[in-house]
Amino acid sequence: MVWIVVGYLSGSWLAAISVCRLAGVGDPRLHGSFNPGFSNVLRLYGPRIAAATLLLDALKAMPAVLGAKLMSSPVWLQGLVGLAVLLGHSFPLWHGFRGGKAVASSFGVLLVLVPQVALLSAAIWTLLAWRLKTAALASLVSALVAPIACGWLAPEYVMVVGGFSLLVLARHGLNIRRLRRGEEPPFRGS
Repeated sequence: MVWIVVGYLSGSWLAAISVCRLAGVGDPRLHGSFNPGFSNVLRLYGPRIAAATLLLDALKAMPAVLGAKLMSSPVWLQGLVGLAVLLGHSFPLWHGFRGGKAVASSFGVLLVLVPQVALLSAAIWTLLAWRLKTAALASLVSALVAPIACGWLAPEYVMVVGGFSLLVLARHGLNIRRLRRGEEPPFRGS
C-alpha cells in the first residue's frame, strides 16, 4: 500500500515546470496548450527542453512501480501503483489537480512492467509524431496499441495496461475535439 502513496507523490512532480524554470523560460501551464508536458514544451521551447521533460517524466514513474514489482506484488497491485503514478501526474495535489496527460509517465511505468510493450508503443508514437507532426494523434494511437500489444507480448498485464490507456485517452478529450475540427497545433517548426 505504501507504494501507491509513493507512486502518487512521485507522479505529482511535474518535470516540465522544474525543467522550464531551470532553463529560464516560462511556465508551460501559462502558454501554448497550457499543458505541463512534453509536446507543449516542445512546441514552446524546442527539443532540448522537451527531451529533458520527457526523460524526467518517464524516470519519475519508475521507482515506485519497480519497488512493487521487485517485491513480487501481484500484477493488479503493480497496476495500482502505476495508476497512482499516472493519477499523480494528471491530478497533482499541489498544482491544483492541474497536471499533464500522462503519456511520458505511462512510458516509464510500461518500461518497468512490460518493457517490450513500452518500446513498441514508443516506436509507434515516434513514427506517427514524425510523419503527422501531431503529438496528440501519436499519443492516442500508441495508447490504443499498448493493450493490444500486451495481449500478444505480456497477456497477464492486458487489464492493467488497458486501464493506463483509458486514462491517457480520457486526458486527451480536448485534443480529440481539436483533431476533429482540424485545429490541433503541430510541433514547432512544422
